Amino acid sequence: MTHQVHAFEPPERFVAGTVGEPGDRTFYLQARGGGRVISVALEKVQVSLLAEKLEELLLEASKRFGVALPEESLLAMHDNEPLDSPVDEEFRVGTLGLAFDVDTSTVVIEAIEAGEPEPDLMGDPLEDDDDDEDHDDDDEDDEPDDDLDRLRVRLTPDATRAFIDRARRVVAAGRPPCPLCGQPLDPAGHLCPRHNGYHR
Repeated sequence: MTHQVHAFEPPERFVAGTVGEPGDRTFYLQARGGGRVISVALEKVQVSLLAEKLEELLLEASKRFGVALPEESLLAMHDNEPLDSPVDEEFRVGTLGLAFDVDTSTVVIEAIEAGEPEPDLMGDPLEDDDDDEDHDDDDEDDEPDDDLDRLRVRLTPDATRAFIDRARRVVAAGRPPCPLCGQPLDPAGHLCPRHNGYHR
């Protein structure tokens, strides 16, 4: 079966968001543009790591290529709206790839479908490809996972900054951490390992 590349270069909107209540949230990346909305599911740790690696990529692009770093995104740019409905999961993300395209001064993000077996979340679910400045889309057809679906977006540095800010807010909006063990507090009762498993 032929793989699909859902390309938004650039998207009208590209955000991280969730569906569900804290403690039972599903995380998504969602791109909108050209009358299409594509949503792909991923883990909370992947969203957090994506924001972190994008921050590093902007700093690296500034140091190596003199790209002007965006100001802390203005309040007007903050996108606090929910995900576009309906949220239909196109696929679950296994790998995230990043690149900086020097020619257009844009950040390229690829979310690649999880193949078999399921991704090992103990590993690094993000491939940082910022050494490949001249991102060549044709190279990807030679990759071993070219039968996997992909979501590809191309963002300006300003749009990347706005994505990072929202992604961090989304991750932080979950259950507050236990002050003793750092694990998320469950409203129904928290089994804290520091208390030998007794409910607090």
